Amino acid sequence: MERVNQVICEKRSYSREFKSHQHDFGQLLFPLQGSLEIQTKGQEIILNSDYCFYLPPQFDHNYRSMDRNEFLILDIPIQYLPDNTSSMYMQLDKQWTSIRYLLLEEAKSQENKASLVDLTRYVTNKLHLSNTPSIDYIHKHFKESIKLETLAKIEHYHPVYYSAWFKKRTGKSPKDYISELRLKEAKHLLISTVWSITKISEELGFENSSSFTRWFVRCEEIAPQKYRNLNNG
Repeated sequence: MERVNQVICEKRSYSREFKSHQHDFGQLLFPLQGSLEIQTKGQEIILNSDYCFYLPPQFDHNYRSMDRNEFLILDIPIQYLPDNTSSMYMQLDKQWTSIRYLLLEEAKSQENKASLVDLTRYVTNKLHLSNTPSIDYIHKHFKESIKLETLAKIEHYHPVYYSAWFKKRTGKSPKDYISELRLKEAKHLLISTVWSITKISEELGFENSSSFTRWFVRCEEIAPQKYRNLNNG
């Protein structure tokens, strides 16, 4: 029980045989050498040194490593975690690379538990606020047609499970999330530019201005030109 309530940061290696379990705590995995196969309900990933992966509490998973391996593991007691965290597959950008370095230093020293706890609180806040690769993809490509299968593949999910995961993560369906981004951009373009409705509809990936207008009215209950006139005084 004491281990469950303790922040633990250490290096671990894994065997070639598949093992299956769940934790009473959250766990963040950083590959240092080799890779790890992880299977969850609806998701299969090969975790390598370009990514890190977060497993929430009470989350069934199978895992094994087929090569020489070493991982930096952070076990996070539930009292440090936001409510209802979901699994997260994240690319190691500069921030996550810096976090890995700091955690490695903590794993080496094991002297100042308070600093590890402070770092863990920072990590859990970043987990709560960070976008995953598929959400980053949406933000970069929301003006284009995005298939659910494309998003699911980015996260290594089956499309049905991806939709459930996405809603737990964001509170919205992928379709509604993308529509909100498009609507926000449409409003911005209507107010901040003198572009024609046709040009704006093209910019946002609509087939024509009529389909854009119908969509805008459905979302806002007002025509785009009328919205522009009202908000431009």
